[in-house]
Amino acid sequence: MDIQEQERIRQAVRARYGQVAASTVADLEKTTSQSGCCGAPSPRESGTAEGCGCGSNPPADLSLEKWQLMLGYSKQDLDAAPEGANLGLGCGNPVALASLVPGETVVDLGSGGGFDCFLSAAKVGPLGRVIGVDMTPDMIAKARLNAQRLKVPNVEFRLGEIEHLPVADSSADIIMSNCVINLSVDKHQVYREAMRVLKPGARLAISDIVATRPLPPEIQNDLALISACVGGAATIDETRRMLESAGFKDIGIEPRPGSREAMDAAVPGSQAGQYVVSAEIKARKPAHAPLDSN
Repeated sequence: MDIQEQERIRQAVRARYGQVAASTVADLEKTTSQSGCCGAPSPRESGTAEGCGCGSNPPADLSLEKWQLMLGYSKQDLDAAPEGANLGLGCGNPVALASLVPGETVVDLGSGGGFDCFLSAAKVGPLGRVIGVDMTPDMIAKARLNAQRLKVPNVEFRLGEIEHLPVADSSADIIMSNCVINLSVDKHQVYREAMRVLKPGARLAISDIVATRPLPPEIQNDLALISACVGGAATIDETRRMLESAGFKDIGIEPRPGSREAMDAAVPGSQAGQYVVSAEIKARKPAHAPLDSN
């Protein structure tokens, strides 16, 4: 993929996230039964090239709340977030996967409105710290406003790309992400950055879309499907190789049951479920990690 194509994808994803940032939870709920991705018109039906910020919006017969309960969040989780933080952009619950403990430092890649960050802040407590990173200025502004409303002192949001994290070396106990890394045009660089930022012995906890077999060119080259978290998905084997190359150990990649059907519902007409699933990805940085030479 050349530099121009990479930038074209980045701009499409950034534009779509900006649109979502301007929405409210009420907007999402109101349009769920008529929408494609995350409360926006389906890119396949509307003909837009921008697609959506995630590929796992609720099927038409489910509310946003019921859908997120299915993804692993609790009713308490959903009620705790400030209005506008829960934008329905995920494909799992990385906070539950992370098994956070008080005092830990968390970095969330693609933090959106801050939903997972606020849940993490409650778990790591006042001695812990949560840093959300997002490449969309509108999302960062929205997340910061949410933090002010919630009065959470141990959360901050930084503008930046997940391929070039604005976070110090060896400073995080855990890096998590929810349905974002598949959107990156350089996933290997994302994992290298995660290795740099994690402390020795620290861990990854990621919910993401992965491919169960190679994607055909018509899906890989469809900008709407890339933005919908389908066209840019790496295969499970590719993901494992990238994590290994970056230096990670104890790698686990587990598809979520029922996610094929969810992907078909999320992107109508794409037959996405034939190729991609939602998965839980865990890995650990060795206590003495070699530098990645790639």
